[in-house]
Amino acid sequence: MKNGKAAMILSGCGVKDGTEIHEAVSALIALENGGYSIVFTAPDITQARSHNHQTGEAEKPRSVIAEAARIARGPVVPLDLLDLGSVDVLVIPGGLGAATTLCDFAEKGSECTVIPVLDKLISAAFSRGVPIAAMCIAPVILARCIPGVTITLGNHPETVRAVEKMGAVHEECEVDQAVVDVENRVVTTPAYMLAKGPLEVFRGAESMVEGLNSLLQ
Repeated sequence: MKNGKAAMILSGCGVKDGTEIHEAVSALIALENGGYSIVFTAPDITQARSHNHQTGEAEKPRSVIAEAARIARGPVVPLDLLDLGSVDVLVIPGGLGAATTLCDFAEKGSECTVIPVLDKLISAAFSRGVPIAAMCIAPVILARCIPGVTITLGNHPETVRAVEKMGAVHEECEVDQAVVDVENRVVTTPAYMLAKGPLEVFRGAESMVEGLNSLLQ
């Protein structure tokens, strides 16, 4: 999309407790190559948990927005201050922060809830027809917020059963592809739910952006 704008919603910095960095960077490059400028946004809250990525040990939870700024290379717009009218699409990379901080799927599965500020934003985007993309585990957020949405989450049986219990339709796809739900204006790609490395993640991100662009034509 020429001269489009994408809001990338981050949950921190790091696969074990925040946004998966390979996925965020792959999405960023694919979006820019697809004609989008990026605004980074994150909730101004404390992470549900934090981990030392070298040792795997738990650490004191950190600020989501401060951690997200590491990926953004500078200040991040607080999620509650994001102007939905100023962006064309929303994009949520994966990482465990999506399932522990943005929602509590990692703990509660099909009984999960999404943090109110993100639930409100997704509901508003859905109502306005703003396309939403999600990667890896992040589509569980859309399964909770958008009734009957079609998503992909790779092929992990327990995870698939949980989102189907939430009312979502699950569709498997190849690691370098994306599933487009035209009716609900949602695009998802499996990323590290299936990927063996960053190149596969990036190719999936490219397909995700192609899907977003198809919804905006």
